[in-house]
Amino acid sequence: MASKKPVRDSAEHNAYFPSEYSLGQYVAPTTNFDGAAGVPAAPSGPHKVLTVLTDERYLPLQDDIYFSTGNHPVETLLPLMHLRAAGYDVDVATLSGNLAKFELWAMPEKDDAVQQAWEELRPQFERPRALPEIADGLDGDSDYAAVFIPGGHGATINLADSPEVGRVLAWALENDRPVITLCHGPAALLSAVGEDGRNLFDGYAVTVFPDALDSGPNIEIGYLPGRMKWLVAEELTRAGLTVVNDDMTGQVHRDRGLLTGDSPLASNALGRLAVETLTGQEYAAD
Repeated sequence: MASKKPVRDSAEHNAYFPSEYSLGQYVAPTTNFDGAAGVPAAPSGPHKVLTVLTDERYLPLQDDIYFSTGNHPVETLLPLMHLRAAGYDVDVATLSGNLAKFELWAMPEKDDAVQQAWEELRPQFERPRALPEIADGLDGDSDYAAVFIPGGHGATINLADSPEVGRVLAWALENDRPVITLCHGPAALLSAVGEDGRNLFDGYAVTVFPDALDSGPNIEIGYLPGRMKWLVAEELTRAGLTVVNDDMTGQVHRDRGLLTGDSPLASNALGRLAVETLTGQEYAAD
């Protein structure tokens, strides 16, 4: 039987990858990507998607333990595969301008479409733009149609309290640009705080990765090597948002311009929802 013991990351003191057993439960060799068949075409206007990724690897947990994490590849790639099929360009940014970190242990190794997208986008992942420079140049004429922040526990390391992420999200709200995020990515919404101290997404409804899994089963099966210092759904609720899911089913949700999904299982559906929201058209029937 596969071990439930987290696997030590020899590159860092007291850091761990998920256990062999947990990867067997969470990582499939293929995804449910539907090929973006019948995808509507992007209309005239802004045609870039600002993709904000974490450039951090190690998530500090309780008891001085670190989780070796990053951006989740399926959550990153599947929505972008739909958006690119519709004709949108991808602009990748990290806070430092250093390469984005990925949970490559979650890569679906037998999914040819995902592997192809990975190879095509990898140069941008390895040489992203610096988000502060982008944030400084944003205005009403900026050529970004949407902001996309995928999940992976890495999003909770440095995106939830970033002034630059907050500025980008405030710009998106002010200029009616959709914000697309899923799983642990909605942690970034915590950075969007107005001058009055209220979160700019106060009153919005979202789907996120369930806290109950991160505080219980994910530890029991060795996916996480310890308890997180804070939980995403709990903090979003404190900030005035309403979390509409309590389990992981692949659910997506749209509240005005905020598009969210609950987990990697929602990646394909969120990509479709993003395209339909941006184009104002539904996918053509087979």
